[in-house]
Amino acid sequence: MYVIFSGAARRFYTRISGLTWDTVLGMLVCHFAVSWGLMILIGGETIASRDIFWYFYVTTATTVGYGDYSPVTETGRLVTTLWIMPGGIALFTAIIAKFAQQIVDRWRRRLLGLASYENLTDHIVILGWHGSRTHRMVDQIRGGQVNNKHEIVLCSRSTEENPMPDRVRFVKGLTLNAPDLLHRAAVKNANYIIALGHDDDETLAAVLGAAAVNSNAHIVAYFDQQSFADLLKAHCPHAECNVSLSIELMVRSAQDPGSSRVQSQLLSTVKGPTQYSLQVPDDAKPVAYGALFSALKTSYDATLIGVAETALGDDLVLNAPQEHRVDPGMIVYFMAPHRIDPSQIDWSALGATQAT
Repeated sequence: MYVIFSGAARRFYTRISGLTWDTVLGMLVCHFAVSWGLMILIGGETIASRDIFWYFYVTTATTVGYGDYSPVTETGRLVTTLWIMPGGIALFTAIIAKFAQQIVDRWRRRLLGLASYENLTDHIVILGWHGSRTHRMVDQIRGGQVNNKHEIVLCSRSTEENPMPDRVRFVKGLTLNAPDLLHRAAVKNANYIIALGHDDDETLAAVLGAAAVNSNAHIVAYFDQQSFADLLKAHCPHAECNVSLSIELMVRSAQDPGSSRVQSQLLSTVKGPTQYSLQVPDDAKPVAYGALFSALKTSYDATLIGVAETALGDDLVLNAPQEHRVDPGMIVYFMAPHRIDPSQIDWSALGATQAT
């Protein structure tokens, strides 16, 4: 009996899911109109009045059956039993099945990376999936944000389902630079784009594809070989390239034991003080490096590391002399327990100490 019932239920669900909303709603309207018409033709039924029948129909179709209104004639009861009740209940079930189908389909599309997030704005796009490495990347992004204000869209061609459904949105494509994937991930509206393919060729192709769609986003790419970073910079000057420093880090740890602890904490956003940056407001006055160093330490327990005139140029100055001039628009790098917003700093008071 269970097998028969289960098979019938599956066939019913399949038939219902194949119907369009126009068909289902059209059937509902027709059934309602015919039911009302029959009750009017019978005569002598209070439920046939315009202000009562719709209520009677809904309570009957939904199997609520309050009983405050019911047919009083034998013919009316016959019509209700043989036409209104089975037809109304079947249509109500069909509507519930259609709603359930849409919810399940939408959830499955999101899980399988087939959904579109083209309306997202100011989000972060990660191009490439690398298991635990990507998990750590998402942890670091979340740890470095205030109130997790940026959505994260993960794009991949290698994983079948969203590996972090509670933390990121997922888009799957044939390649990381496929136009459809870039469109569904709303790359054109993203604030930040991080590219880490399975090899340098895939990373380069992904970045070039993303840059063609969005030239204003801050793009960060990781390469194993410097030659790929140089090639990307030649075609996409505004992209920021990270080249593997594993050899340098190993040598530093060998020469200065324990250096790995410093490197790890400086880069981590989930534990201890870490490295941040801010841009000096355009309306601020020039200030001496030493004065800014003291102000950050006194007011925010932050340590100034260095300054640069541009975000991506070769003009970074670490541990600058005290009299070094820090002008409006420059990038300031510091280590602190949390990110400092430029508006929190009293630049007018700092500007009173003129830089030379």
